[in-house]
Amino acid sequence: MRSDSNVGRRLAILGAGAVGRSVAELAGEYGHSVVAITDSSDAAVDDSGIDVSRTFARYDRDEPLGSAVPEAIFESAYDVLIEATPTTLDDAEPGFTHARRALETDRHAVLANKGPVAERYAELRDFERESEGSLRFEATVGGAIPVLSTIETYSPEAVSTVRGVLNGTANFVLSRMAAEGLDYDHVLAEAQDLGVAEADPTFDVDGTDAALKCVIVANVLADGGFSLEDATVEGIEAIPQSALDLATADGQTIRLIGEASRDGVRVAPRLVPEHGPLSVTGTRNIVQFETRHAGTLHNSGPGAGGPETASAVLADVDRLPSRVGVDGG
Repeated sequence: MRSDSNVGRRLAILGAGAVGRSVAELAGEYGHSVVAITDSSDAAVDDSGIDVSRTFARYDRDEPLGSAVPEAIFESAYDVLIEATPTTLDDAEPGFTHARRALETDRHAVLANKGPVAERYAELRDFERESEGSLRFEATVGGAIPVLSTIETYSPEAVSTVRGVLNGTANFVLSRMAAEGLDYDHVLAEAQDLGVAEADPTFDVDGTDAALKCVIVANVLADGGFSLEDATVEGIEAIPQSALDLATADGQTIRLIGEASRDGVRVAPRLVPEHGPLSVTGTRNIVQFETRHAGTLHNSGPGAGGPETASAVLADVDRLPSRVGVDGG
């Protein structure tokens, strides 16, 4: 349930792809308005609230989002910056600078972009400590699955390890190979035809996407100290159909499992019980938490998708503290 103090937040959205668009389209249901949205070329900005339907009707006709330049988004009367641009590695730009600029002007930043919190976590936290704004990033791990908020609820100190299936494309490929006896290339092509896999699925099948999510979790558990280069990562490209057949004969199956703890991050194909909790099928994700006092917990659901990930973004908006200042809290 939303706190009344958080109703009416003004959102500025960087990125007009599936997630950014879904945040804009769903914002009204959560009691918020969108005062700016931008892609890489143009921006729609209106401090009284843009008309989301009309904006995207134009966009769908291959017209610009609006008449402003992207930089104008930072001059808009926003309370919360939504960073939904594509994930980049190494310096995590421009997402890192976008989040920094919001915090430096005492605004809140909510990230769907994994790069800044995977690659430059400590720096972002430093900016947050100096800001009246807050940083949240639930949507960077597990889509609609409440991974980071679950850790927050039990406290990072009470969670020792988080593991699970964290990439829907890889899981679709492996579960289809196991169920139908099809080889990797055949199933990957099928996944691309269905829109489950990108035209370039490298980050999904080589384990990078899952590793980024696990690095973020490890940073939350350890209060920083990890980046992608610290992760041990192995993908699914080299798994033969015969390996899945052998696993099935032994009552097991193979899943790409990511694991994060204060000691490190590892992503690799692993044998799991065929009917166990980690053997989810299709594009479904599952996350397992090892806790000090509550035992083993499981959260499962869609790990990607525009509306699904937008729901995590907007849940983060509703978790933001009220404060005196820009948002009138």
